Amino acid sequence: MKRNILTAFAATSLLFYSTQAFALINFSVGVPFSHTFTGKYDGGEEVKSDGVSGMFIQVGVPFLPGIGMDNYKTKIKGYDIDLDTSIFNLYYILPIPVINLTLGAGMGNTTLQCSDCSTYYDKGNATQWYASFGMPIIPLFDLHFSYRSVSSKVKIKSAGGGGEHDFSGSLMGLGIGFNF
Repeated sequence: MKRNILTAFAATSLLFYSTQAFALINFSVGVPFSHTFTGKYDGGEEVKSDGVSGMFIQVGVPFLPGIGMDNYKTKIKGYDIDLDTSIFNLYYILPIPVINLTLGAGMGNTTLQCSDCSTYYDKGNATQWYASFGMPIIPLFDLHFSYRSVSSKVKIKSAGGGGEHDFSGSLMGLGIGFNF
């Protein structure tokens, strides 16, 4: 009887200990691996990605929204232009045992980077919502997949003819979380 109680206690402790929602502090880092645009250039041409690099970072405590930052650069296919995006997030980890489900939203900006982009383009606003699904791989660590839906538009300065480019789309990433 005593052994069954100890076994049940140990199993329950391990289950809750390996889940972010029950950790005292959680820290997560990730990288984007895919950026797909749904928006179009001012003239109606489809925007395409030629690769993305960067990082996602988030830190939080239980029962309070955590804070995070996304900073990534997307190469625009067919042009010598990069889209730099920086977004600050608030997120919440849902208290579900075994899996780690995180929901968040954020605001920030996007900037086109090229030799004369500052002459023709203003800094754009960016907003996003995201969800992350993680599974514990060993106690204290989890591996997670995230999906971000980003809305972003960059205005063309009047010297470039006015209008705006729509760089909205989706971003997917992989990360690892540390919970203690």
